Amino acid sequence: MHERPTTHQLADIAVQAAAKARQLGHEPRVALCSFSSFGNTGFARAAEMRAAVAELDRRNVDFEYDGEMAIDVALDPEVRKLYPFCRLSGPANVLIMPGLHAANIGAKLLQQLGRSTVIGPLLIGLGKPAQIAPLGTSLSELVNLAALTAHDAINAG
Repeated sequence: MHERPTTHQLADIAVQAAAKARQLGHEPRVALCSFSSFGNTGFARAAEMRAAVAELDRRNVDFEYDGEMAIDVALDPEVRKLYPFCRLSGPANVLIMPGLHAANIGAKLLQQLGRSTVIGPLLIGLGKPAQIAPLGTSLSELVNLAALTAHDAINAG
């Protein structure tokens, strides 16, 4: 967990999150999220998200990704039409946030307002399988976290 990940760490997080999405049976569409979309502000933190996209371009990864983009662009096809150059073929199913603060806020909003099952935030890239069950985690969320952790432990060998 990085409070403010660097450009390279953001790219690493995107790669690991895409691999986890595939492991869970989803073809990843990764959005590197920000308060702005595709350079419409000159703020440094938004530029870092654009730099992470450029880093993924250099790595020639095998999943869809784009950014920096606001959440509505990432999730709403009608809003995304305003950006015809966006490389995502559909709504993002992996959201990469610019920092721990945004990730925590975003995850809690999705859990409170979402109309579907939210899996995450997930801890990935650790030496041993582990997950965090925040205060207020429901029974079904606990079961999901336990199953994911057991699955990771079995696959770790």
